[in-house]
Amino acid sequence: MSLLLEGKRAFITGGTRGIGAALCEVFAREGADVAFSYNQREDLAAETSAKIEGHGRKSKAFKVSIIDRFGMKHLTRDLVHEWGGIDILVNNAAINRGDNFATTTDRAWDEVINTNVNSLFAVTKPIYKQMIRQRSGKILNITSIGAMRALPTAVHYATSKAAMIGFTKCLAREAGTFGVTVNAIAAGILYRPGPGLAGAAFAIARLLDLKGPTGPPQRVG
Repeated sequence: MSLLLEGKRAFITGGTRGIGAALCEVFAREGADVAFSYNQREDLAAETSAKIEGHGRKSKAFKVSIIDRFGMKHLTRDLVHEWGGIDILVNNAAINRGDNFATTTDRAWDEVINTNVNSLFAVTKPIYKQMIRQRSGKILNITSIGAMRALPTAVHYATSKAAMIGFTKCLAREAGTFGVTVNAIAAGILYRPGPGLAGAAFAIARLLDLKGPTGPPQRVG
């Protein structure tokens, strides 16, 4: 039986928790070598790496901030040197704060916008440039249904995820010229751990296996 991502090389931000951890394991199960970033928890990073390698795939964990532009350039060079290229990028890592808008501090606003929006530039640019050189690649951005519907979520978080949708649309127009696809998935509430999370991760892997441009939005979990 053929695997969805056989021989692919993927990089996933925020690979130690929630949907990021589930994506790392499912991508490996479906045949991809998987590198991922994490922020603090060495134990969770080791756990994710063990799951990837348990499927017979290569794993590489990077302890790096997703807003560290120099660090992301170095990470990209390191991966390309070791693996020969990068086929899939998943911008997954994000933060939220349980704030009402009236009581949101300057610091809280800046942290959420900086992490969720500015990281798109820091992470995507060096990997996108590598994909241009390859004339192939898939970029997937994990946004939120809260960016499109008035859900009870914090304003700064919804704003950052709406920005990700605009980023995705504009970059997709440019990237298609170079054989690179750029898409976004608006995630709902995903409980962890559980079969629903793994199911959503598998559905995302199936979307990445599609050839050519994707159609209208679809439910994936």
